[in-house]
Amino acid sequence: MTQPTYAELVELIVEMRTELNILRAENAALKVRVADLEARLRTNSQNSSKPPSADGPGKAKTRSLRTPSTRKPGGQDGHRGQTLAQVADPDVVIRHEPSCCTGCGSDLADATEVGCSRRQVFDIPPIKVHVTEHQIISRRCHCGKTSTGDTPAQAGGPVQYGPVMCAVVIYLFMGQFLSKKRTAQAISELFGIPVSDGTVAAVTSRAAGDLGEFLAQVTARLKSSPVVHFDETGLRCEGRNHWLHSASTPAFTRLFFHRRRGTEAMAKMNILPGFTGTAVHDAWAPYDTYTAARHALCNAHLLRELQAVTDHHHASNTDLPGAWCWAQQVRDALLTLHKAAAAHPDTPVDQAVIAAETVKIRHALLAATHPDGAIGRKHRALARRIHRREVDYLKFASDPAIPFTNNPAEQEIRMTKIRQKISGTMRTEKGAGHFADLRSYLQTTAKHSVPALAALTQLTSRNPWLPAHT
Repeated sequence: MTQPTYAELVELIVEMRTELNILRAENAALKVRVADLEARLRTNSQNSSKPPSADGPGKAKTRSLRTPSTRKPGGQDGHRGQTLAQVADPDVVIRHEPSCCTGCGSDLADATEVGCSRRQVFDIPPIKVHVTEHQIISRRCHCGKTSTGDTPAQAGGPVQYGPVMCAVVIYLFMGQFLSKKRTAQAISELFGIPVSDGTVAAVTSRAAGDLGEFLAQVTARLKSSPVVHFDETGLRCEGRNHWLHSASTPAFTRLFFHRRRGTEAMAKMNILPGFTGTAVHDAWAPYDTYTAARHALCNAHLLRELQAVTDHHHASNTDLPGAWCWAQQVRDALLTLHKAAAAHPDTPVDQAVIAAETVKIRHALLAATHPDGAIGRKHRALARRIHRREVDYLKFASDPAIPFTNNPAEQEIRMTKIRQKISGTMRTEKGAGHFADLRSYLQTTAKHSVPALAALTQLTSRNPWLPAHT
C-alpha cells in the first residue's frame, strides 16, 4: 500500500477542516431550530396568545400571571348584593284562612286575626301575543275627493311583527347567539306564532340597516378619543378565515368585519386613519403604519411571551433549576412598575422607580441579545423588540391614562368566539357584517347601562339609541 505524500496529507487535513466547519455551522443551526421547535411545543394559553381551548386534554394546571390578592374570597365589604326581594304591591293577593281551630275544632270565620305571614311567588303568566289591528279608513267628501287615514310606520303591510317581537328575535339571535333555526323555533314555541329562518334573517337585516347614524357617531367618538384599544380576531365565514376588528373605549365599541386583517381593513374601518390619540394594541406591525397616532403596547401579551422564555430556559437547564433567566428579570421589573402604578392610579409612577426598573430591563436585554444569551431566534427577536419598543411598553408608568394591558380589547371580541362555539361559523359576509354592527350597538348600549331588550326595541321602532342623546 502506497503511503500518502506530505502534500496529500496537507490537502486531506484542509478538506477535513473545511468539512468540520460546515458540520459545526449545520449543528449550530440545527440547535437553534430544535430550540425553536421545543419552545413552540411548550406554548399554551398561559405563555402565548393561544386560547385555552387549544391546550388539549393534557393541559397543565392553570397558572395565572396575576399576583395573589389580599382580598378575601366572595363579595367584598360594601358590595351591594342582588337577590329576589318581596314587593309592596303584588299583582295578585290570595289569602289562605284556617278552616277550623286546630285545638277545639271551632269555626274561625269571626275570630280575631292575630297574624299574617307573606309569601310571594314570582312567575311569568301565560304568554299570549297581543294583536293590534290598524284600520285605515277612507272617506269620500261631498266634493267627490276620497281621503285616506295615515298608515302607522309599524303597520306597513297586511301583517307584520311588532317592534318588541322583533327585538326579542334579535336578542336571541345576536344577544344570546342562537342560530337562525333555533331562534325561529324558540320564538314559535314561546309565543305560539309561526316564525321562519327567513323571518329572523329579514328582521336582523332591517335592524342592521337602521344603524347607519349610530355607527357614524360611534366611529367619530372613537376617532376623537385620547386612548383607544384595538384588536382583531379570526372569524370563519363561507368556509374561509375572515377577520373581526375592534376599537373600543370604556364608553364605545365598534366591531368591523372584513376579509383582510391588515391596513386594508383598518382603512375601511376608518378609525385609525387620522387618529391622533394613543392606540393600545399587541405590537402587530400594521398598527404601526399609522404614524399620526401614539402607540402603547400590551404588557399582558408581553408577560405571556416572557413566561414562554422562562419555561424554555428552565426546561433546558434541568441541572440548574435556579439559573438566572433574562426574561424573568424583565417580567419582575414590569410587575414592579405595574404594582406601583396600581397603588396610585391617578398619578405617574415615581421617576426613581421607573429609572431603577428600566435599568434592570436594559441589563437583562443586553444579556439576551448577546450571542450566548437567549436560546433560539424567536427569543432573541423578542428581546430586540422589547429594546426597540421600550417606551411603548413602559408608557403606562409615566401616563396614568395609558393602561398596563390591552385586555379590554380582547374582552370586546371574546363574544365572537362564544358565538362560533354555540352556533358555528358565518355563512355569508353580509350576515357577518350585520353581526359586527349589531354587536357594536349592544356592547355600546350596555356600557351606557341601557338594557339590551330596551335598546333593541328602540332600534326595531326605527329610533335607535344614539350617543348624542346621552
